Amino acid sequence: MRPIRAACLGTATALVTLLASAPVAAAATDTAPVHAKGGDRVITLFGQLAKQTRFPINPSGDPAQGDRTAFRSVLYYDEDETQVAGETNGTCTTTWAPDVDHQAEVCVVTYTLPGGQLTVQGMIFGNLTATPPPPFDNAITGGTGVFDRARGMVHAETVGPGKRRFTIDLDN
Repeated sequence: MRPIRAACLGTATALVTLLASAPVAAAATDTAPVHAKGGDRVITLFGQLAKQTRFPINPSGDPAQGDRTAFRSVLYYDEDETQVAGETNGTCTTTWAPDVDHQAEVCVVTYTLPGGQLTVQGMIFGNLTATPPPPFDNAITGGTGVFDRARGMVHAETVGPGKRRFTIDLDN
């Protein structure tokens, strides 16, 4: 049983490490755009894709169940990318792909921000290779440092080539 646990832990660690590079929102600081929404704290960040690698399982490159993508993005407080806020790292695995226009991926992403990290996971649906890719909402599942026990959601939408706006809604 011990070898299986070790293998699973290694896989989980690798997945979290890969997902940490996905575009995500940054922590609230004096310079971060933060506002209240029903008692929640909302942070808006902009992510610029720095590196993305796809691992298709079909030689043809057509989307298929089991495809993986690993990515890293740099997070900024503003759309002009003048002040770095942190980074995201993550991985996505295709779970359903009957055709190009209908796909589903489960993603795990870590947002590294001033004061701690946020962990985010969830599903993305649609034509995932489209330009621009579809917007999505994922759950905040936890965090470290100032984000200890964080809950809420992240809304991501494309605002330019390789660039996304992340609206992080932290529940109080």
